[in-house]
Amino acid sequence: MTVRQDLATRQRRRVAVRGVVQGVGFRPFVFTLATGLGLHGQVTNTGEGVTVEVEGHPAALDDFCRRIAAEAPPLAVVESVAHEALAPTGGQGFAITVSRPGGAARALIPPDIATCADCLAELTDPADRRYRHPFITCTNCGPRFTIVTALPYDRAATTMAGFPMCPACAREYGDPADRRFHAQPVACHDCGPRLGLAVPGEPGRTGADALTRARRLLADGAILAVKGIGGYHLACDAANPAAVALLRRRKGRGDKPFALMARELSDIEPLARMGTEERELLTGPVRPVVLLRRRPGGSAVADSVAPRSPDLGVMLPYTPLHTLLLGLPGDPGGPRLIVLTSANRSGEPIVTDDEEARELLAPLADGLLAHDRPIHVPCDDSVVRVCDGEPLPVRRSRGYAPLPLALPLPVRPALAVGGDLKNVFCLAAGRRAWLSGHLGDMGDLATLRAFDRAVGQLGAVTGVEPDLLVADRHPRYRSAQWARRAAAGRPVVRVQHHHAHVAAAMAEHGLDGSGPVIGVAFDGTGYGDDGAVWGGEILLADYDGFRRFARLGYVPLPGGDATVERPYRMALAHLHAAGLGWDADLPCVAHCPPDERRLLARQLERDLNCVPTSSMGRMFDAVASLAGVCQLAGYEAQAAIELEAAAVQHGDTGGGYAFALRPGADGPDGLDGLEGLGGLGGAELVADPAPVLAAVVADLRAGTAAGAIAARFHHAVAGLVGEACRRARERHGLETVALTGGVFANTLLSSACARSLRADGFTVLRHRLVPPNDGGLALGQLMVAARTGPTAVRAGSSRQRDGQPGRS
Repeated sequence: MTVRQDLATRQRRRVAVRGVVQGVGFRPFVFTLATGLGLHGQVTNTGEGVTVEVEGHPAALDDFCRRIAAEAPPLAVVESVAHEALAPTGGQGFAITVSRPGGAARALIPPDIATCADCLAELTDPADRRYRHPFITCTNCGPRFTIVTALPYDRAATTMAGFPMCPACAREYGDPADRRFHAQPVACHDCGPRLGLAVPGEPGRTGADALTRARRLLADGAILAVKGIGGYHLACDAANPAAVALLRRRKGRGDKPFALMARELSDIEPLARMGTEERELLTGPVRPVVLLRRRPGGSAVADSVAPRSPDLGVMLPYTPLHTLLLGLPGDPGGPRLIVLTSANRSGEPIVTDDEEARELLAPLADGLLAHDRPIHVPCDDSVVRVCDGEPLPVRRSRGYAPLPLALPLPVRPALAVGGDLKNVFCLAAGRRAWLSGHLGDMGDLATLRAFDRAVGQLGAVTGVEPDLLVADRHPRYRSAQWARRAAAGRPVVRVQHHHAHVAAAMAEHGLDGSGPVIGVAFDGTGYGDDGAVWGGEILLADYDGFRRFARLGYVPLPGGDATVERPYRMALAHLHAAGLGWDADLPCVAHCPPDERRLLARQLERDLNCVPTSSMGRMFDAVASLAGVCQLAGYEAQAAIELEAAAVQHGDTGGGYAFALRPGADGPDGLDGLEGLGGLGGAELVADPAPVLAAVVADLRAGTAAGAIAARFHHAVAGLVGEACRRARERHGLETVALTGGVFANTLLSSACARSLRADGFTVLRHRLVPPNDGGLALGQLMVAARTGPTAVRAGSSRQRDGQPGRS
């Protein structure tokens, strides 16, 4: 065929690819695919994804358009491929061209990815030029989200912009046959970030010398601050009880379990049970902290790493720096298992800035192992557990953020600010929702500042400009106060806490809200529409509204936070409400100082500073104290976690306890009940905990082990869920149940409820994409408040604008 004939048969197309297609080697893949098919043209990143102009024979073009999605790189997620005809230009060759900014930034940036097998092989190969390079990376792994400063994704728009490539790296970057072809974070010993160790009283060390000394310090019991991908961590030898205890004291950690990092899987096997799913999570591209059931007698780590917890939180190295810190074969010194916890004081956000780290971490760490690659976006470690063979996220952050979630219904551009504990916010538009990484608890000024920065950063990456803000209904939530301050004339819609939990479960399972579900929302606290503290709720809900079908019986919450921190106060309040005596032989009575007990009795009798609560989380606290398992809580849900541990260690004991489920009054102190969904009326049911408490007291006096009491209580809660759902089905014909709220991070309870409900013919929805705790709250807030279209608002809507009364 002559050149003239070839040109006459040519066609040209513009191909627009949307999805996670930047930072994953997509342009090099397009280059290789196009040149292999004999096509000509160019590929570039844009603010919305990747655009290709490609020219050649029609059959080759058809093949190209088919294969561009089917054979995409492993880290890419292609959402759509659109193409249009263009006039042929007759150009020759194919090029990766300069990225084109402009327009709305809607490209999907990938999360940070754990070191791939190819890079690990080079890292450990003495013949490779990147042998022991702490920042080795390629198109298939390494930092992405935490280094991006703008879109489109190019080196100049990352924190690697300050590291010009050496000639060798530049050749790899420009070689289509190389694994680092257009890998933006590419670097080596000669041109990449520098590692350094600063220890008071010692000369500064860099590179391999810094790592050798850091391992020696850890082996000698020191605490090190280590700069990772998304922030600083504090590290110590997990087998050294004195080092772990010192870290607890310095950080103000109480008894909250620490996460571990192990050199390899074989170091974890003696400590905890791992199934196939846990192994895949530990060794996959995300490498979160995985909560594993402990093996009895595992002695390779100090008991103080996770005291009285049923689980160990473990991860494998996900950066080359971590791999080197734990040591390569033949390296001297250093532990194989280290505690690795976010470098901050408890409740504060993770530290990312180097100057801030030197100042804030000096009292916490004996040395600072850091590098000079800036962290643009803080991102804490994700935490996942496996429940019945499926992942259950406890914290969704590194490795997942900022991947968007697909929404079952379109939403207007909106920002949902989440709750005050385990804060995660959500930006959304159309059918995509972007959840932030874990930010922490909003009671700290540093967290509020981090929230401000994170909203701006995620907004810049997603291009979402919200015209609506959504917040919790709690009048004193700092997240809601932030929304009011930031509104600037935009509406702020308030959503009831437990309705948002149920809506989040519905959304992640793709429900369009055309029919209600039975939402079992169990947690520690949520502001109720009657002014009470809710938390033991069974709702009939869709996105537009909810009816409170059943709840745990109200008991007084005397003194708010004081009772949360001292479970024995909650146990005494429950005994008081149940009409059971405060006898001296009960552990909760024995633990309460006499003066406090007298004041508490007077407070309960006179109903002073006693907000009514239906919280299941507080019920767990009460039983944990009553059974003698936990009397003081140094971290959130400690009593419930230790009660679960006692039940797990004891094993299954069958039934034994039961709540009394009966029609209730309209609400505390005669308050009216809530308006329901159309056609789903009827008096709400109240689960009276008094029979359970009486049975616990009887078992205690009969000498029953605390573990047996804990197991029987779990069975009682699962029995309550099953009975309430059966009554909802009988009355309203509903057969889908959503299990949500922080209590359902308890896998023993979640598994028991799901097993029983499914055996009874229910469809059960459990969280798999967002946490059941308040880390998933923003997704539900968004779906309740921001939907668009003709069904977005109905009578009985639970949405409430600031200054307007809400209806539920």
